[in-house]
Amino acid sequence: MSGTERGILVGIMDKLRLDGKIALVTGGGSGLGQAMALAMADAGADIAVSGRRLDPLQETKRIVEGKGRQCFLTQADVTDSAQVNRMIQEVIEHYGHLDILVNNAGGGGAGRGKTMPELTDEDWHQGIDTNLTSAFYCSRAVVPHYLERGGGRVINITSGWGMRGGRGNFMYSIAKGGVIQLTKTFAMTYARDGIRCTCIAPGAIPHFVEPDSPSARGDAQAIGRLGTTYEIGPLAVFLASEAADYMSGETVLIDGGAIASGVLPAGVTALAEG
Repeated sequence: MSGTERGILVGIMDKLRLDGKIALVTGGGSGLGQAMALAMADAGADIAVSGRRLDPLQETKRIVEGKGRQCFLTQADVTDSAQVNRMIQEVIEHYGHLDILVNNAGGGGAGRGKTMPELTDEDWHQGIDTNLTSAFYCSRAVVPHYLERGGGRVINITSGWGMRGGRGNFMYSIAKGGVIQLTKTFAMTYARDGIRCTCIAPGAIPHFVEPDSPSARGDAQAIGRLGTTYEIGPLAVFLASEAADYMSGETVLIDGGAIASGVLPAGVTALAEG
């Protein structure tokens, strides 16, 4: 490798570092949220994690601090705008600033498997608020700080369900589709203020699975296996870094080729479209 090539490589690696950055990950106590928090800590960021349950957050804090980075915990229900506003303010007051917001908190249980007439108003609001309203509240709360600082990053987490829909899973699919549009609208609105907003669409990635674990659902995936939580970390680091400065409004799939190959998020091969 020539000196020029080594210089280019070092420059690229430097752009992927998050030294001096503060990242807040909602739902950061387990699964994808924890994996992204740990990856950002590995890249040099100090971390804040939020969630409703303290014990999982403390586990993330223990691991982050074992990597030599700081980790601040804040309990919050991100479907409550007052709690969201307090959460953002607590992180800013603790660290002095915030650079990266990862809207990861969500869940797919509300009303799943019910027919449309069976769905209640409560089912609807629970599913939409957990997965879409929460991302809106968090993004709205961080905007004034980002505008004051001249920029920042928002990374939203959607799902293949938001791109393809899903039989008998109304609220989750609708909300996750809304997250993609929230990403685009937010990005267009604040792009010239130095605020970048991107979106990650994970495929079939259970919270705890070994890469080579046999699984019927894994066999249905184009790549031949399920994903693992740690595989989302490098993508989150990239989108949070200077290397992604020219990206905003995009949704990046990390699904082992499932959408491209016509495999539904439920792990069922589509026989016909349209």
